[in-house]
Amino acid sequence: MKTLRIVFMGSPDFAIPSLEALHKSEHDIVAVASNPDKRRGRGGEPQPTVVKKKAMDLGYPTIDVEDPKSDEFAEKLIRLKPDLLVVVAFRILPKKILSIPAIGSINLHASLLPRYRGAAPIHWAIIKGEKETGCSVFFLDEKVDTGEIIAQFKTDVGPLETTGDLYNRLKVKGAELLKDTVDRIAEGTSEGMVQNHEQATPAPKLFKENTKIDFNQSVEDVHNLIRGLNPFPTAWCMFGEQKLNIYKAKPGPKTSNAKPGQLVEIDNRLYVQCNDGLLELLELQLPGTKRLSGVDFLNGYDTSVQLK
Repeated sequence: MKTLRIVFMGSPDFAIPSLEALHKSEHDIVAVASNPDKRRGRGGEPQPTVVKKKAMDLGYPTIDVEDPKSDEFAEKLIRLKPDLLVVVAFRILPKKILSIPAIGSINLHASLLPRYRGAAPIHWAIIKGEKETGCSVFFLDEKVDTGEIIAQFKTDVGPLETTGDLYNRLKVKGAELLKDTVDRIAEGTSEGMVQNHEQATPAPKLFKENTKIDFNQSVEDVHNLIRGLNPFPTAWCMFGEQKLNIYKAKPGPKTSNAKPGQLVEIDNRLYVQCNDGLLELLELQLPGTKRLSGVDFLNGYDTSVQLK
């Protein structure tokens, strides 16, 4: 098997297992590119991304990428003469960067492409109630998440599984898939498969507007939104004039005379009415307070207030 010269690119902790897997491989990581150091608190010194810190711990040279479109970044990569760019949870790269490596540029994406192209594939797979998801390794091209697929693995999504649960699972399994794919590329046994673009679905960034709970939806849809946004950025609604974050819930009884958004107490448990039944609220938080169980919220707040 040929030893490949690799430039690894990533910033968040999702990329750490992939970097570690390639570190243990037969391949040569010639540099690790990551986002610039950033101040993470008032008055503190700028801190490296977790990927850059891990790269330094492993003894690799690092590149701070201010602008992936810059000539300076391109020139640094050209001097490294990489065979392959390996990208995990990084930024969109322009054609002039993708064309530098001798073999090409590959990306690990946390969905079964062409499903859930975009910035938040794990969140949206759970929000949409998928029973199955996985990871894909594909060749990068100029458009987001559209290149030829080289390898995929599938995994079931549990009915109570959160984005945090799935994130931690996929970053490990994805690293194994990525390392195996790089080996196959080095052996010359990898083949790309063109994506069926008609089956593509989006996984856009998450903002305040698309994380608000609508209690006129079904119990299943509201529950999926809550677990899909746990632990970040969190599903929310309004409790009077205050924003209420809801971290954890589970489906409850189907029968109730309440209106959507109305809080209901049954056997010292806190429920909220949705379109087709009750959802039990298990973990909530108001601004400036600690997280509360549904029981503690029930005992401490006016539950005649309707959630909106």
